[in-house]
Amino acid sequence: MAEKEGILVIAELSPAGAPDTVALELLGLGARLAASSGKQLQAAAVGGDTASAAATLIASGAAAVFTVEGSAYAAYDPDLHVTALEKVAEEAGPSAVLIANTTVGQDLGPRLAFALKAGLTTDAVSLEMKGGALASTKPICGGNAMAVFVSKGKPALATVRPGAGDAAEPDASRTGETVKVDVEAPSPRLSFGDKVLEEGEDVRLEEARVIVSGGRGLGGAEGFEQLRELAHLLGGAVGASRPPVDAGWWPSTQQVGITGKIVSPEVYVAVAISGSSQHLSGISDSRVIVAINKDPEAYIFKVSDYGVVGEWQQVLPALSSRIREIVGD
Repeated sequence: MAEKEGILVIAELSPAGAPDTVALELLGLGARLAASSGKQLQAAAVGGDTASAAATLIASGAAAVFTVEGSAYAAYDPDLHVTALEKVAEEAGPSAVLIANTTVGQDLGPRLAFALKAGLTTDAVSLEMKGGALASTKPICGGNAMAVFVSKGKPALATVRPGAGDAAEPDASRTGETVKVDVEAPSPRLSFGDKVLEEGEDVRLEEARVIVSGGRGLGGAEGFEQLRELAHLLGGAVGASRPPVDAGWWPSTQQVGITGKIVSPEVYVAVAISGSSQHLSGISDSRVIVAINKDPEAYIFKVSDYGVVGEWQQVLPALSSRIREIVGD
């Protein structure tokens, strides 16, 4: 039976209705919080058809899944989704609500916090329960310092960076409760026109274990083809700092940084990137940072674990060639 005062994870669903990878990561993080505080791990799924999503969330650790479904919820609509999740929160009575810090989550979090008259911490990189309260750690001052925010009220809301949690291995034998929540949806104020699917990389930037990013020093769009080759060899994705995006060398959807996407790969390769605070804020949670830059004084070297001083036109081909030898490609 669903319990009050649980840890509620808002599961973002893909267009096909399945929980996104980041939702399962968040569920793994929520499981640790629930275990340390003796609370129930819960999830909420809002979509066109949530039966499959609910089963996946239970298999991934949720003891109770609150669902709101219907054709009106097939695509994200701020008004409809906030109304639905406000009703879910009323039904579940959670002590903490976790939301992925994605494009949708960044829009949803403040709206839901306002509706619930609750506090919100954005862009958290780690969470813990302290005395029954949610403590959220997030970067401040352009990523140069970390601050811990503890919410005094309930529920406490936090948007969490992708990669901050580890998804649990799904287990079909797990059991849980699915609670269908009836919601009187408001009349939609938005209408959707054509739906255009972006043609992107094989690996999504937010989910990539390896990211190879280029900066202004590449000098043009041609350099990104070499980055793509290296990323392919490593099974990763290609990103960019803001200047190449502003110049039209690489899509804005692949921009990494505080004004782009916040990433946390196992390996981040920064090619011809100087290391502005705005860009570093987006990669501070990377486990290993490798920098390639011709300027030995570039700030990126101060935050990198490994660095190569040299022209990228010489370093990248040599690096790609060596990787081919190792992997036999």
